[in-house]
Amino acid sequence: MEKLTIGIVGFGVIGQRWTACFAHAGHTVRVFDPTERREQAFNEVLPELMADLDALKGTSYAPGEIHLFPTLAETLEGVDFVQENGPEDLALKRRLLADIEDHIGDEVVIASSSSALLVSDMQGECRLPGRVVLGHPFNPAHLMPLVEIVGGKASDPQAIARAHAIYEAIGKKPVTLNREVTGHIALRLMGAMWREAIALVRDGVASVEDVDRAFMYGPGAKWTLQGSFISNSLNADGIEDFLRKYGPTYQAIWDTLLDAKLDSETIRAITASTNAAVGGRSHEELKAAREAGLVGILKTVAERGAL
Repeated sequence: MEKLTIGIVGFGVIGQRWTACFAHAGHTVRVFDPTERREQAFNEVLPELMADLDALKGTSYAPGEIHLFPTLAETLEGVDFVQENGPEDLALKRRLLADIEDHIGDEVVIASSSSALLVSDMQGECRLPGRVVLGHPFNPAHLMPLVEIVGGKASDPQAIARAHAIYEAIGKKPVTLNREVTGHIALRLMGAMWREAIALVRDGVASVEDVDRAFMYGPGAKWTLQGSFISNSLNADGIEDFLRKYGPTYQAIWDTLLDAKLDSETIRAITASTNAAVGGRSHEELKAAREAGLVGILKTVAERGAL
């Protein structure tokens, strides 16, 4: 694998996890964050994140070095790729991307971790907007393989291909969108399902616990391994046969899907039912269980997954 020097701009939750991913894969990582907690966050968080990656991918016996710098100029000296993780503020993001350009070579791709902003809007103040792409990870970003890559109106296809190759080389599972849409792919899929889940709880059809159980022990496990299209195709003689056989059933469901507005009454209902499902377990306890469980699940998907 080509050994690169990666610039990380923004060392919050996402930046920390990108740093761990690139370093675990053997790349040198240079980090900048304007806050005063850089060193503290580095010492507190990185060992645990690297241990998670060791558990998932195997021990990294030659991790890349991680260096923290007080200025953007020092950080970006000699980098081959930049992962930007600034706040979800368009005006700030536009200025930040333009500032990054002042300190890197013209061939260096800049990928933004933004979850909500459109690349076309972020490119507005860039000297070379073609090299700016979206590289949106999925939380927890050091463990989850998904990275959504999107180009803006001015993005160069070669920049998209470069980002795709870099992510794939560190063990990520990148997907490329052919055009910009709000929320990209994964959040839109989650949003569609969660809207129905919230409405079912709000209307008293089922509790949070039972709605979540229905997904976890129903389609969730199968879709994790093979995705929705391949998984459903196995329930008939291929996907065309499935759509012809079960299309009317799904159409009837789609025609009666519920709508959800996050008004005060809905928020109260969801909060009460979620708290009942949590059953007194702490946030830290649930998060630790999630991280540990993900390692086993993702190992299985890597070995048995269809895509």
